[in-house]
Formats: sequence, structure tokens, C-alpha cells
Amino acid sequence: MRPVHYLGIFIPAAIALDLAHAGPVVVFAAAALGVIPCAAVMGEATEAIAARTGPGIGGLLNVTFGNAPELIIAFFALIEGLQEVVKASIVGSIVGNVLLVLGAAMLVGGWSREKQVFSRTAANAQSAMLMLALGALIAPALFQLIHGGHLPHVGTDEVNFGSDLEHLSLGVAIVLLVSYGAGLWFSLKTHRSVFNPYGDDAEAHHWTVPRAAAYLALSAVAVGVMSEILVGSISDASDDIGLSQFFVGVFVVAIVGNAAEHWVAVLVAAKDKMDLAVNIALGSSAQIALFVAPILVLLSFVVGDHPMALVFNGYELGALLFAVLIANLVTQEGESNWFEGVQLLALYAVFGLVFYFA
Repeated sequence: MRPVHYLGIFIPAAIALDLAHAGPVVVFAAAALGVIPCAAVMGEATEAIAARTGPGIGGLLNVTFGNAPELIIAFFALIEGLQEVVKASIVGSIVGNVLLVLGAAMLVGGWSREKQVFSRTAANAQSAMLMLALGALIAPALFQLIHGGHLPHVGTDEVNFGSDLEHLSLGVAIVLLVSYGAGLWFSLKTHRSVFNPYGDDAEAHHWTVPRAAAYLALSAVAVGVMSEILVGSISDASDDIGLSQFFVGVFVVAIVGNAAEHWVAVLVAAKDKMDLAVNIALGSSAQIALFVAPILVLLSFVVGDHPMALVFNGYELGALLFAVLIANLVTQEGESNWFEGVQLLALYAVFGLVFYFA
């Protein structure tokens, strides 16, 4: 049993505190800590499956189940009308995976090694998908500015941009989903040998596939319960501790929601499996941009007061731009070292300071 698993005590604690109507900060903290062991179990389960399927499929499974908490948390936030928190968590997930997760993986994995290598072709394909997604995610904001509108202000819960931007966002979401589907076909079918170079002869894992699948299902249920409690306390908790919902969405919710990727990417990088680590970090960012964000747009037409337009504020657009450009830069050569990891983490810290004072 790993130390992180002991945090599982916070799952029943969060439920009890919520039922007892305890202070919002205490409830929020307990729920956030309760998500972490669930994410760790999901990460270990997907690593077990990856050991039998190869880095491509393993990476896809990890980011899919790793992003499940993020999607669940964001869904409950949509129900509560916290659309700007949802968009902040989308940006936080993309930026966090490129800068925090990849940076930590490069630092830990490269600390005792001169360099680590990974598939440049696979990494560049993921980076290109991110670049295309960036253009699509920026387009609605450009439409808004060109037509004399303004970007959403930091601190607002939701903004009604009108039917034109809502329908434009719907069209962008559909295009992104089609692009994501094409990317899956590319990586898992037509170019499987590039993204998934090994299969059944991979390193063994002490969990069987049925056991791993069972743990994934149980963890997903627990994450759903913790997410509902987390979102229900986010507004009052952010006010009590003096942090904006914007900062909480970009950093706290994004880090908690993506704890599985954080855990597994660093773990496999330490084992010198940088192909899998890079697939997880960049693949998760691509999945957030091409799948999670569009799905949330579609869901917003069903839940909430009005549909969510993909119009990000200026801070979010700047962070997205730099994160995607850096993702393309650091993966060009197909190798990494610990100092590159430090640089990525340093930029993440700078963004944290800027968003804290925003």
C-alpha cells in the first residue's frame, strides 16, 4: 500500500463533513484530498493495462481515465452555473500538463541521467494536434473582439455572449471532436506501429486486467461523489480563503482533477519510460482541448442557464498560447534532460503568480 492511498480516509470524511454542513473550506479541502487517492488508483490501474498494451494505448487509457475526474468536476460546475470556472479548469489542465506534469517528469526522470529519449514522431503528432486545437479555441475570442465585444472579466461566474457565439462554439466543438476521432484512428490504427511499438511482451505488472478494470470503475464512482462535494463548496471556500474562483479553477481544480496523470507520468519517467510519460502529458492536453472542452460545450446546451461559449479571458488565452508553443519546442528533438524540466516548472510558477494577482 502506497502512502498516497492513506488519503482515502478523506473520502468518507468529506461525505460526513458535507452532510454535517461543516465550513466550506474544510469540506472543499477534504473533497480535494479525497480525489487524489482515487486518481492514484486510476493511474496505477491504467499503468497495469499499459504494461500489456504498449505506450500508445496505455497512454490513451491513462489520459482518458485520468481526465475523467476533470470532466466530472466540470460537469457539476456547469450545473451550478460556474462556466468561467469550467473554462479556467480547461486552461489549467492544458497548461498544467504541458508545464507541470511534463516538467516534473523531465526533472525526475532526467535527474540521474544525462538525457532521456522518446519518439519524436509521436510527440510531434501530439504537439501538432495541440497547435490546431489552439487555433480553434482562440477563434471564438477573435470573433468576439473583432465584432466589438469584450473578453470575460476575471471573477465572473458566467457570461451570456448571445446566440451567435454559442452556435459558433457549438460548431467549433463538433469540428474538434471530429479531429480528435481522426487522431485516434491515426494513432491506434493506421500508424499504430509508431505510437504503440510493443504489446504483449511488455513489462509485467502485478495487477491483472480484470482487477485493474474493477479498480478503475470503483475509482470513477468515488471521484464523482467527491466532485459533487468539491464543486458545491468551491464558491464559499474561495471567498473564505481569499482566493478568486479564477485562481482556484486554473490551479486547484485543474491539479486535483488531473492528479492521475501527474502521478503516473512522473512515476514512469523515473523508470526511464519517457515515451509513456510524454504520451500522458501531451496526450492529456490534447484530449482536454479536443475532447473534454467540446463535450462540455455540448453538455452546456442541456444543463445550466445558457450554453457555454468558448471565449476565454486574456490571461487564459496568453497561457494557452505559450503552453502550446512550448509543447512544440521541447518535443522537436525527441530527447529531454532535467534542466528542461526545471524551466517548464519555473514558467508554471510564473503563471501561478500572475493568476494569483489577476
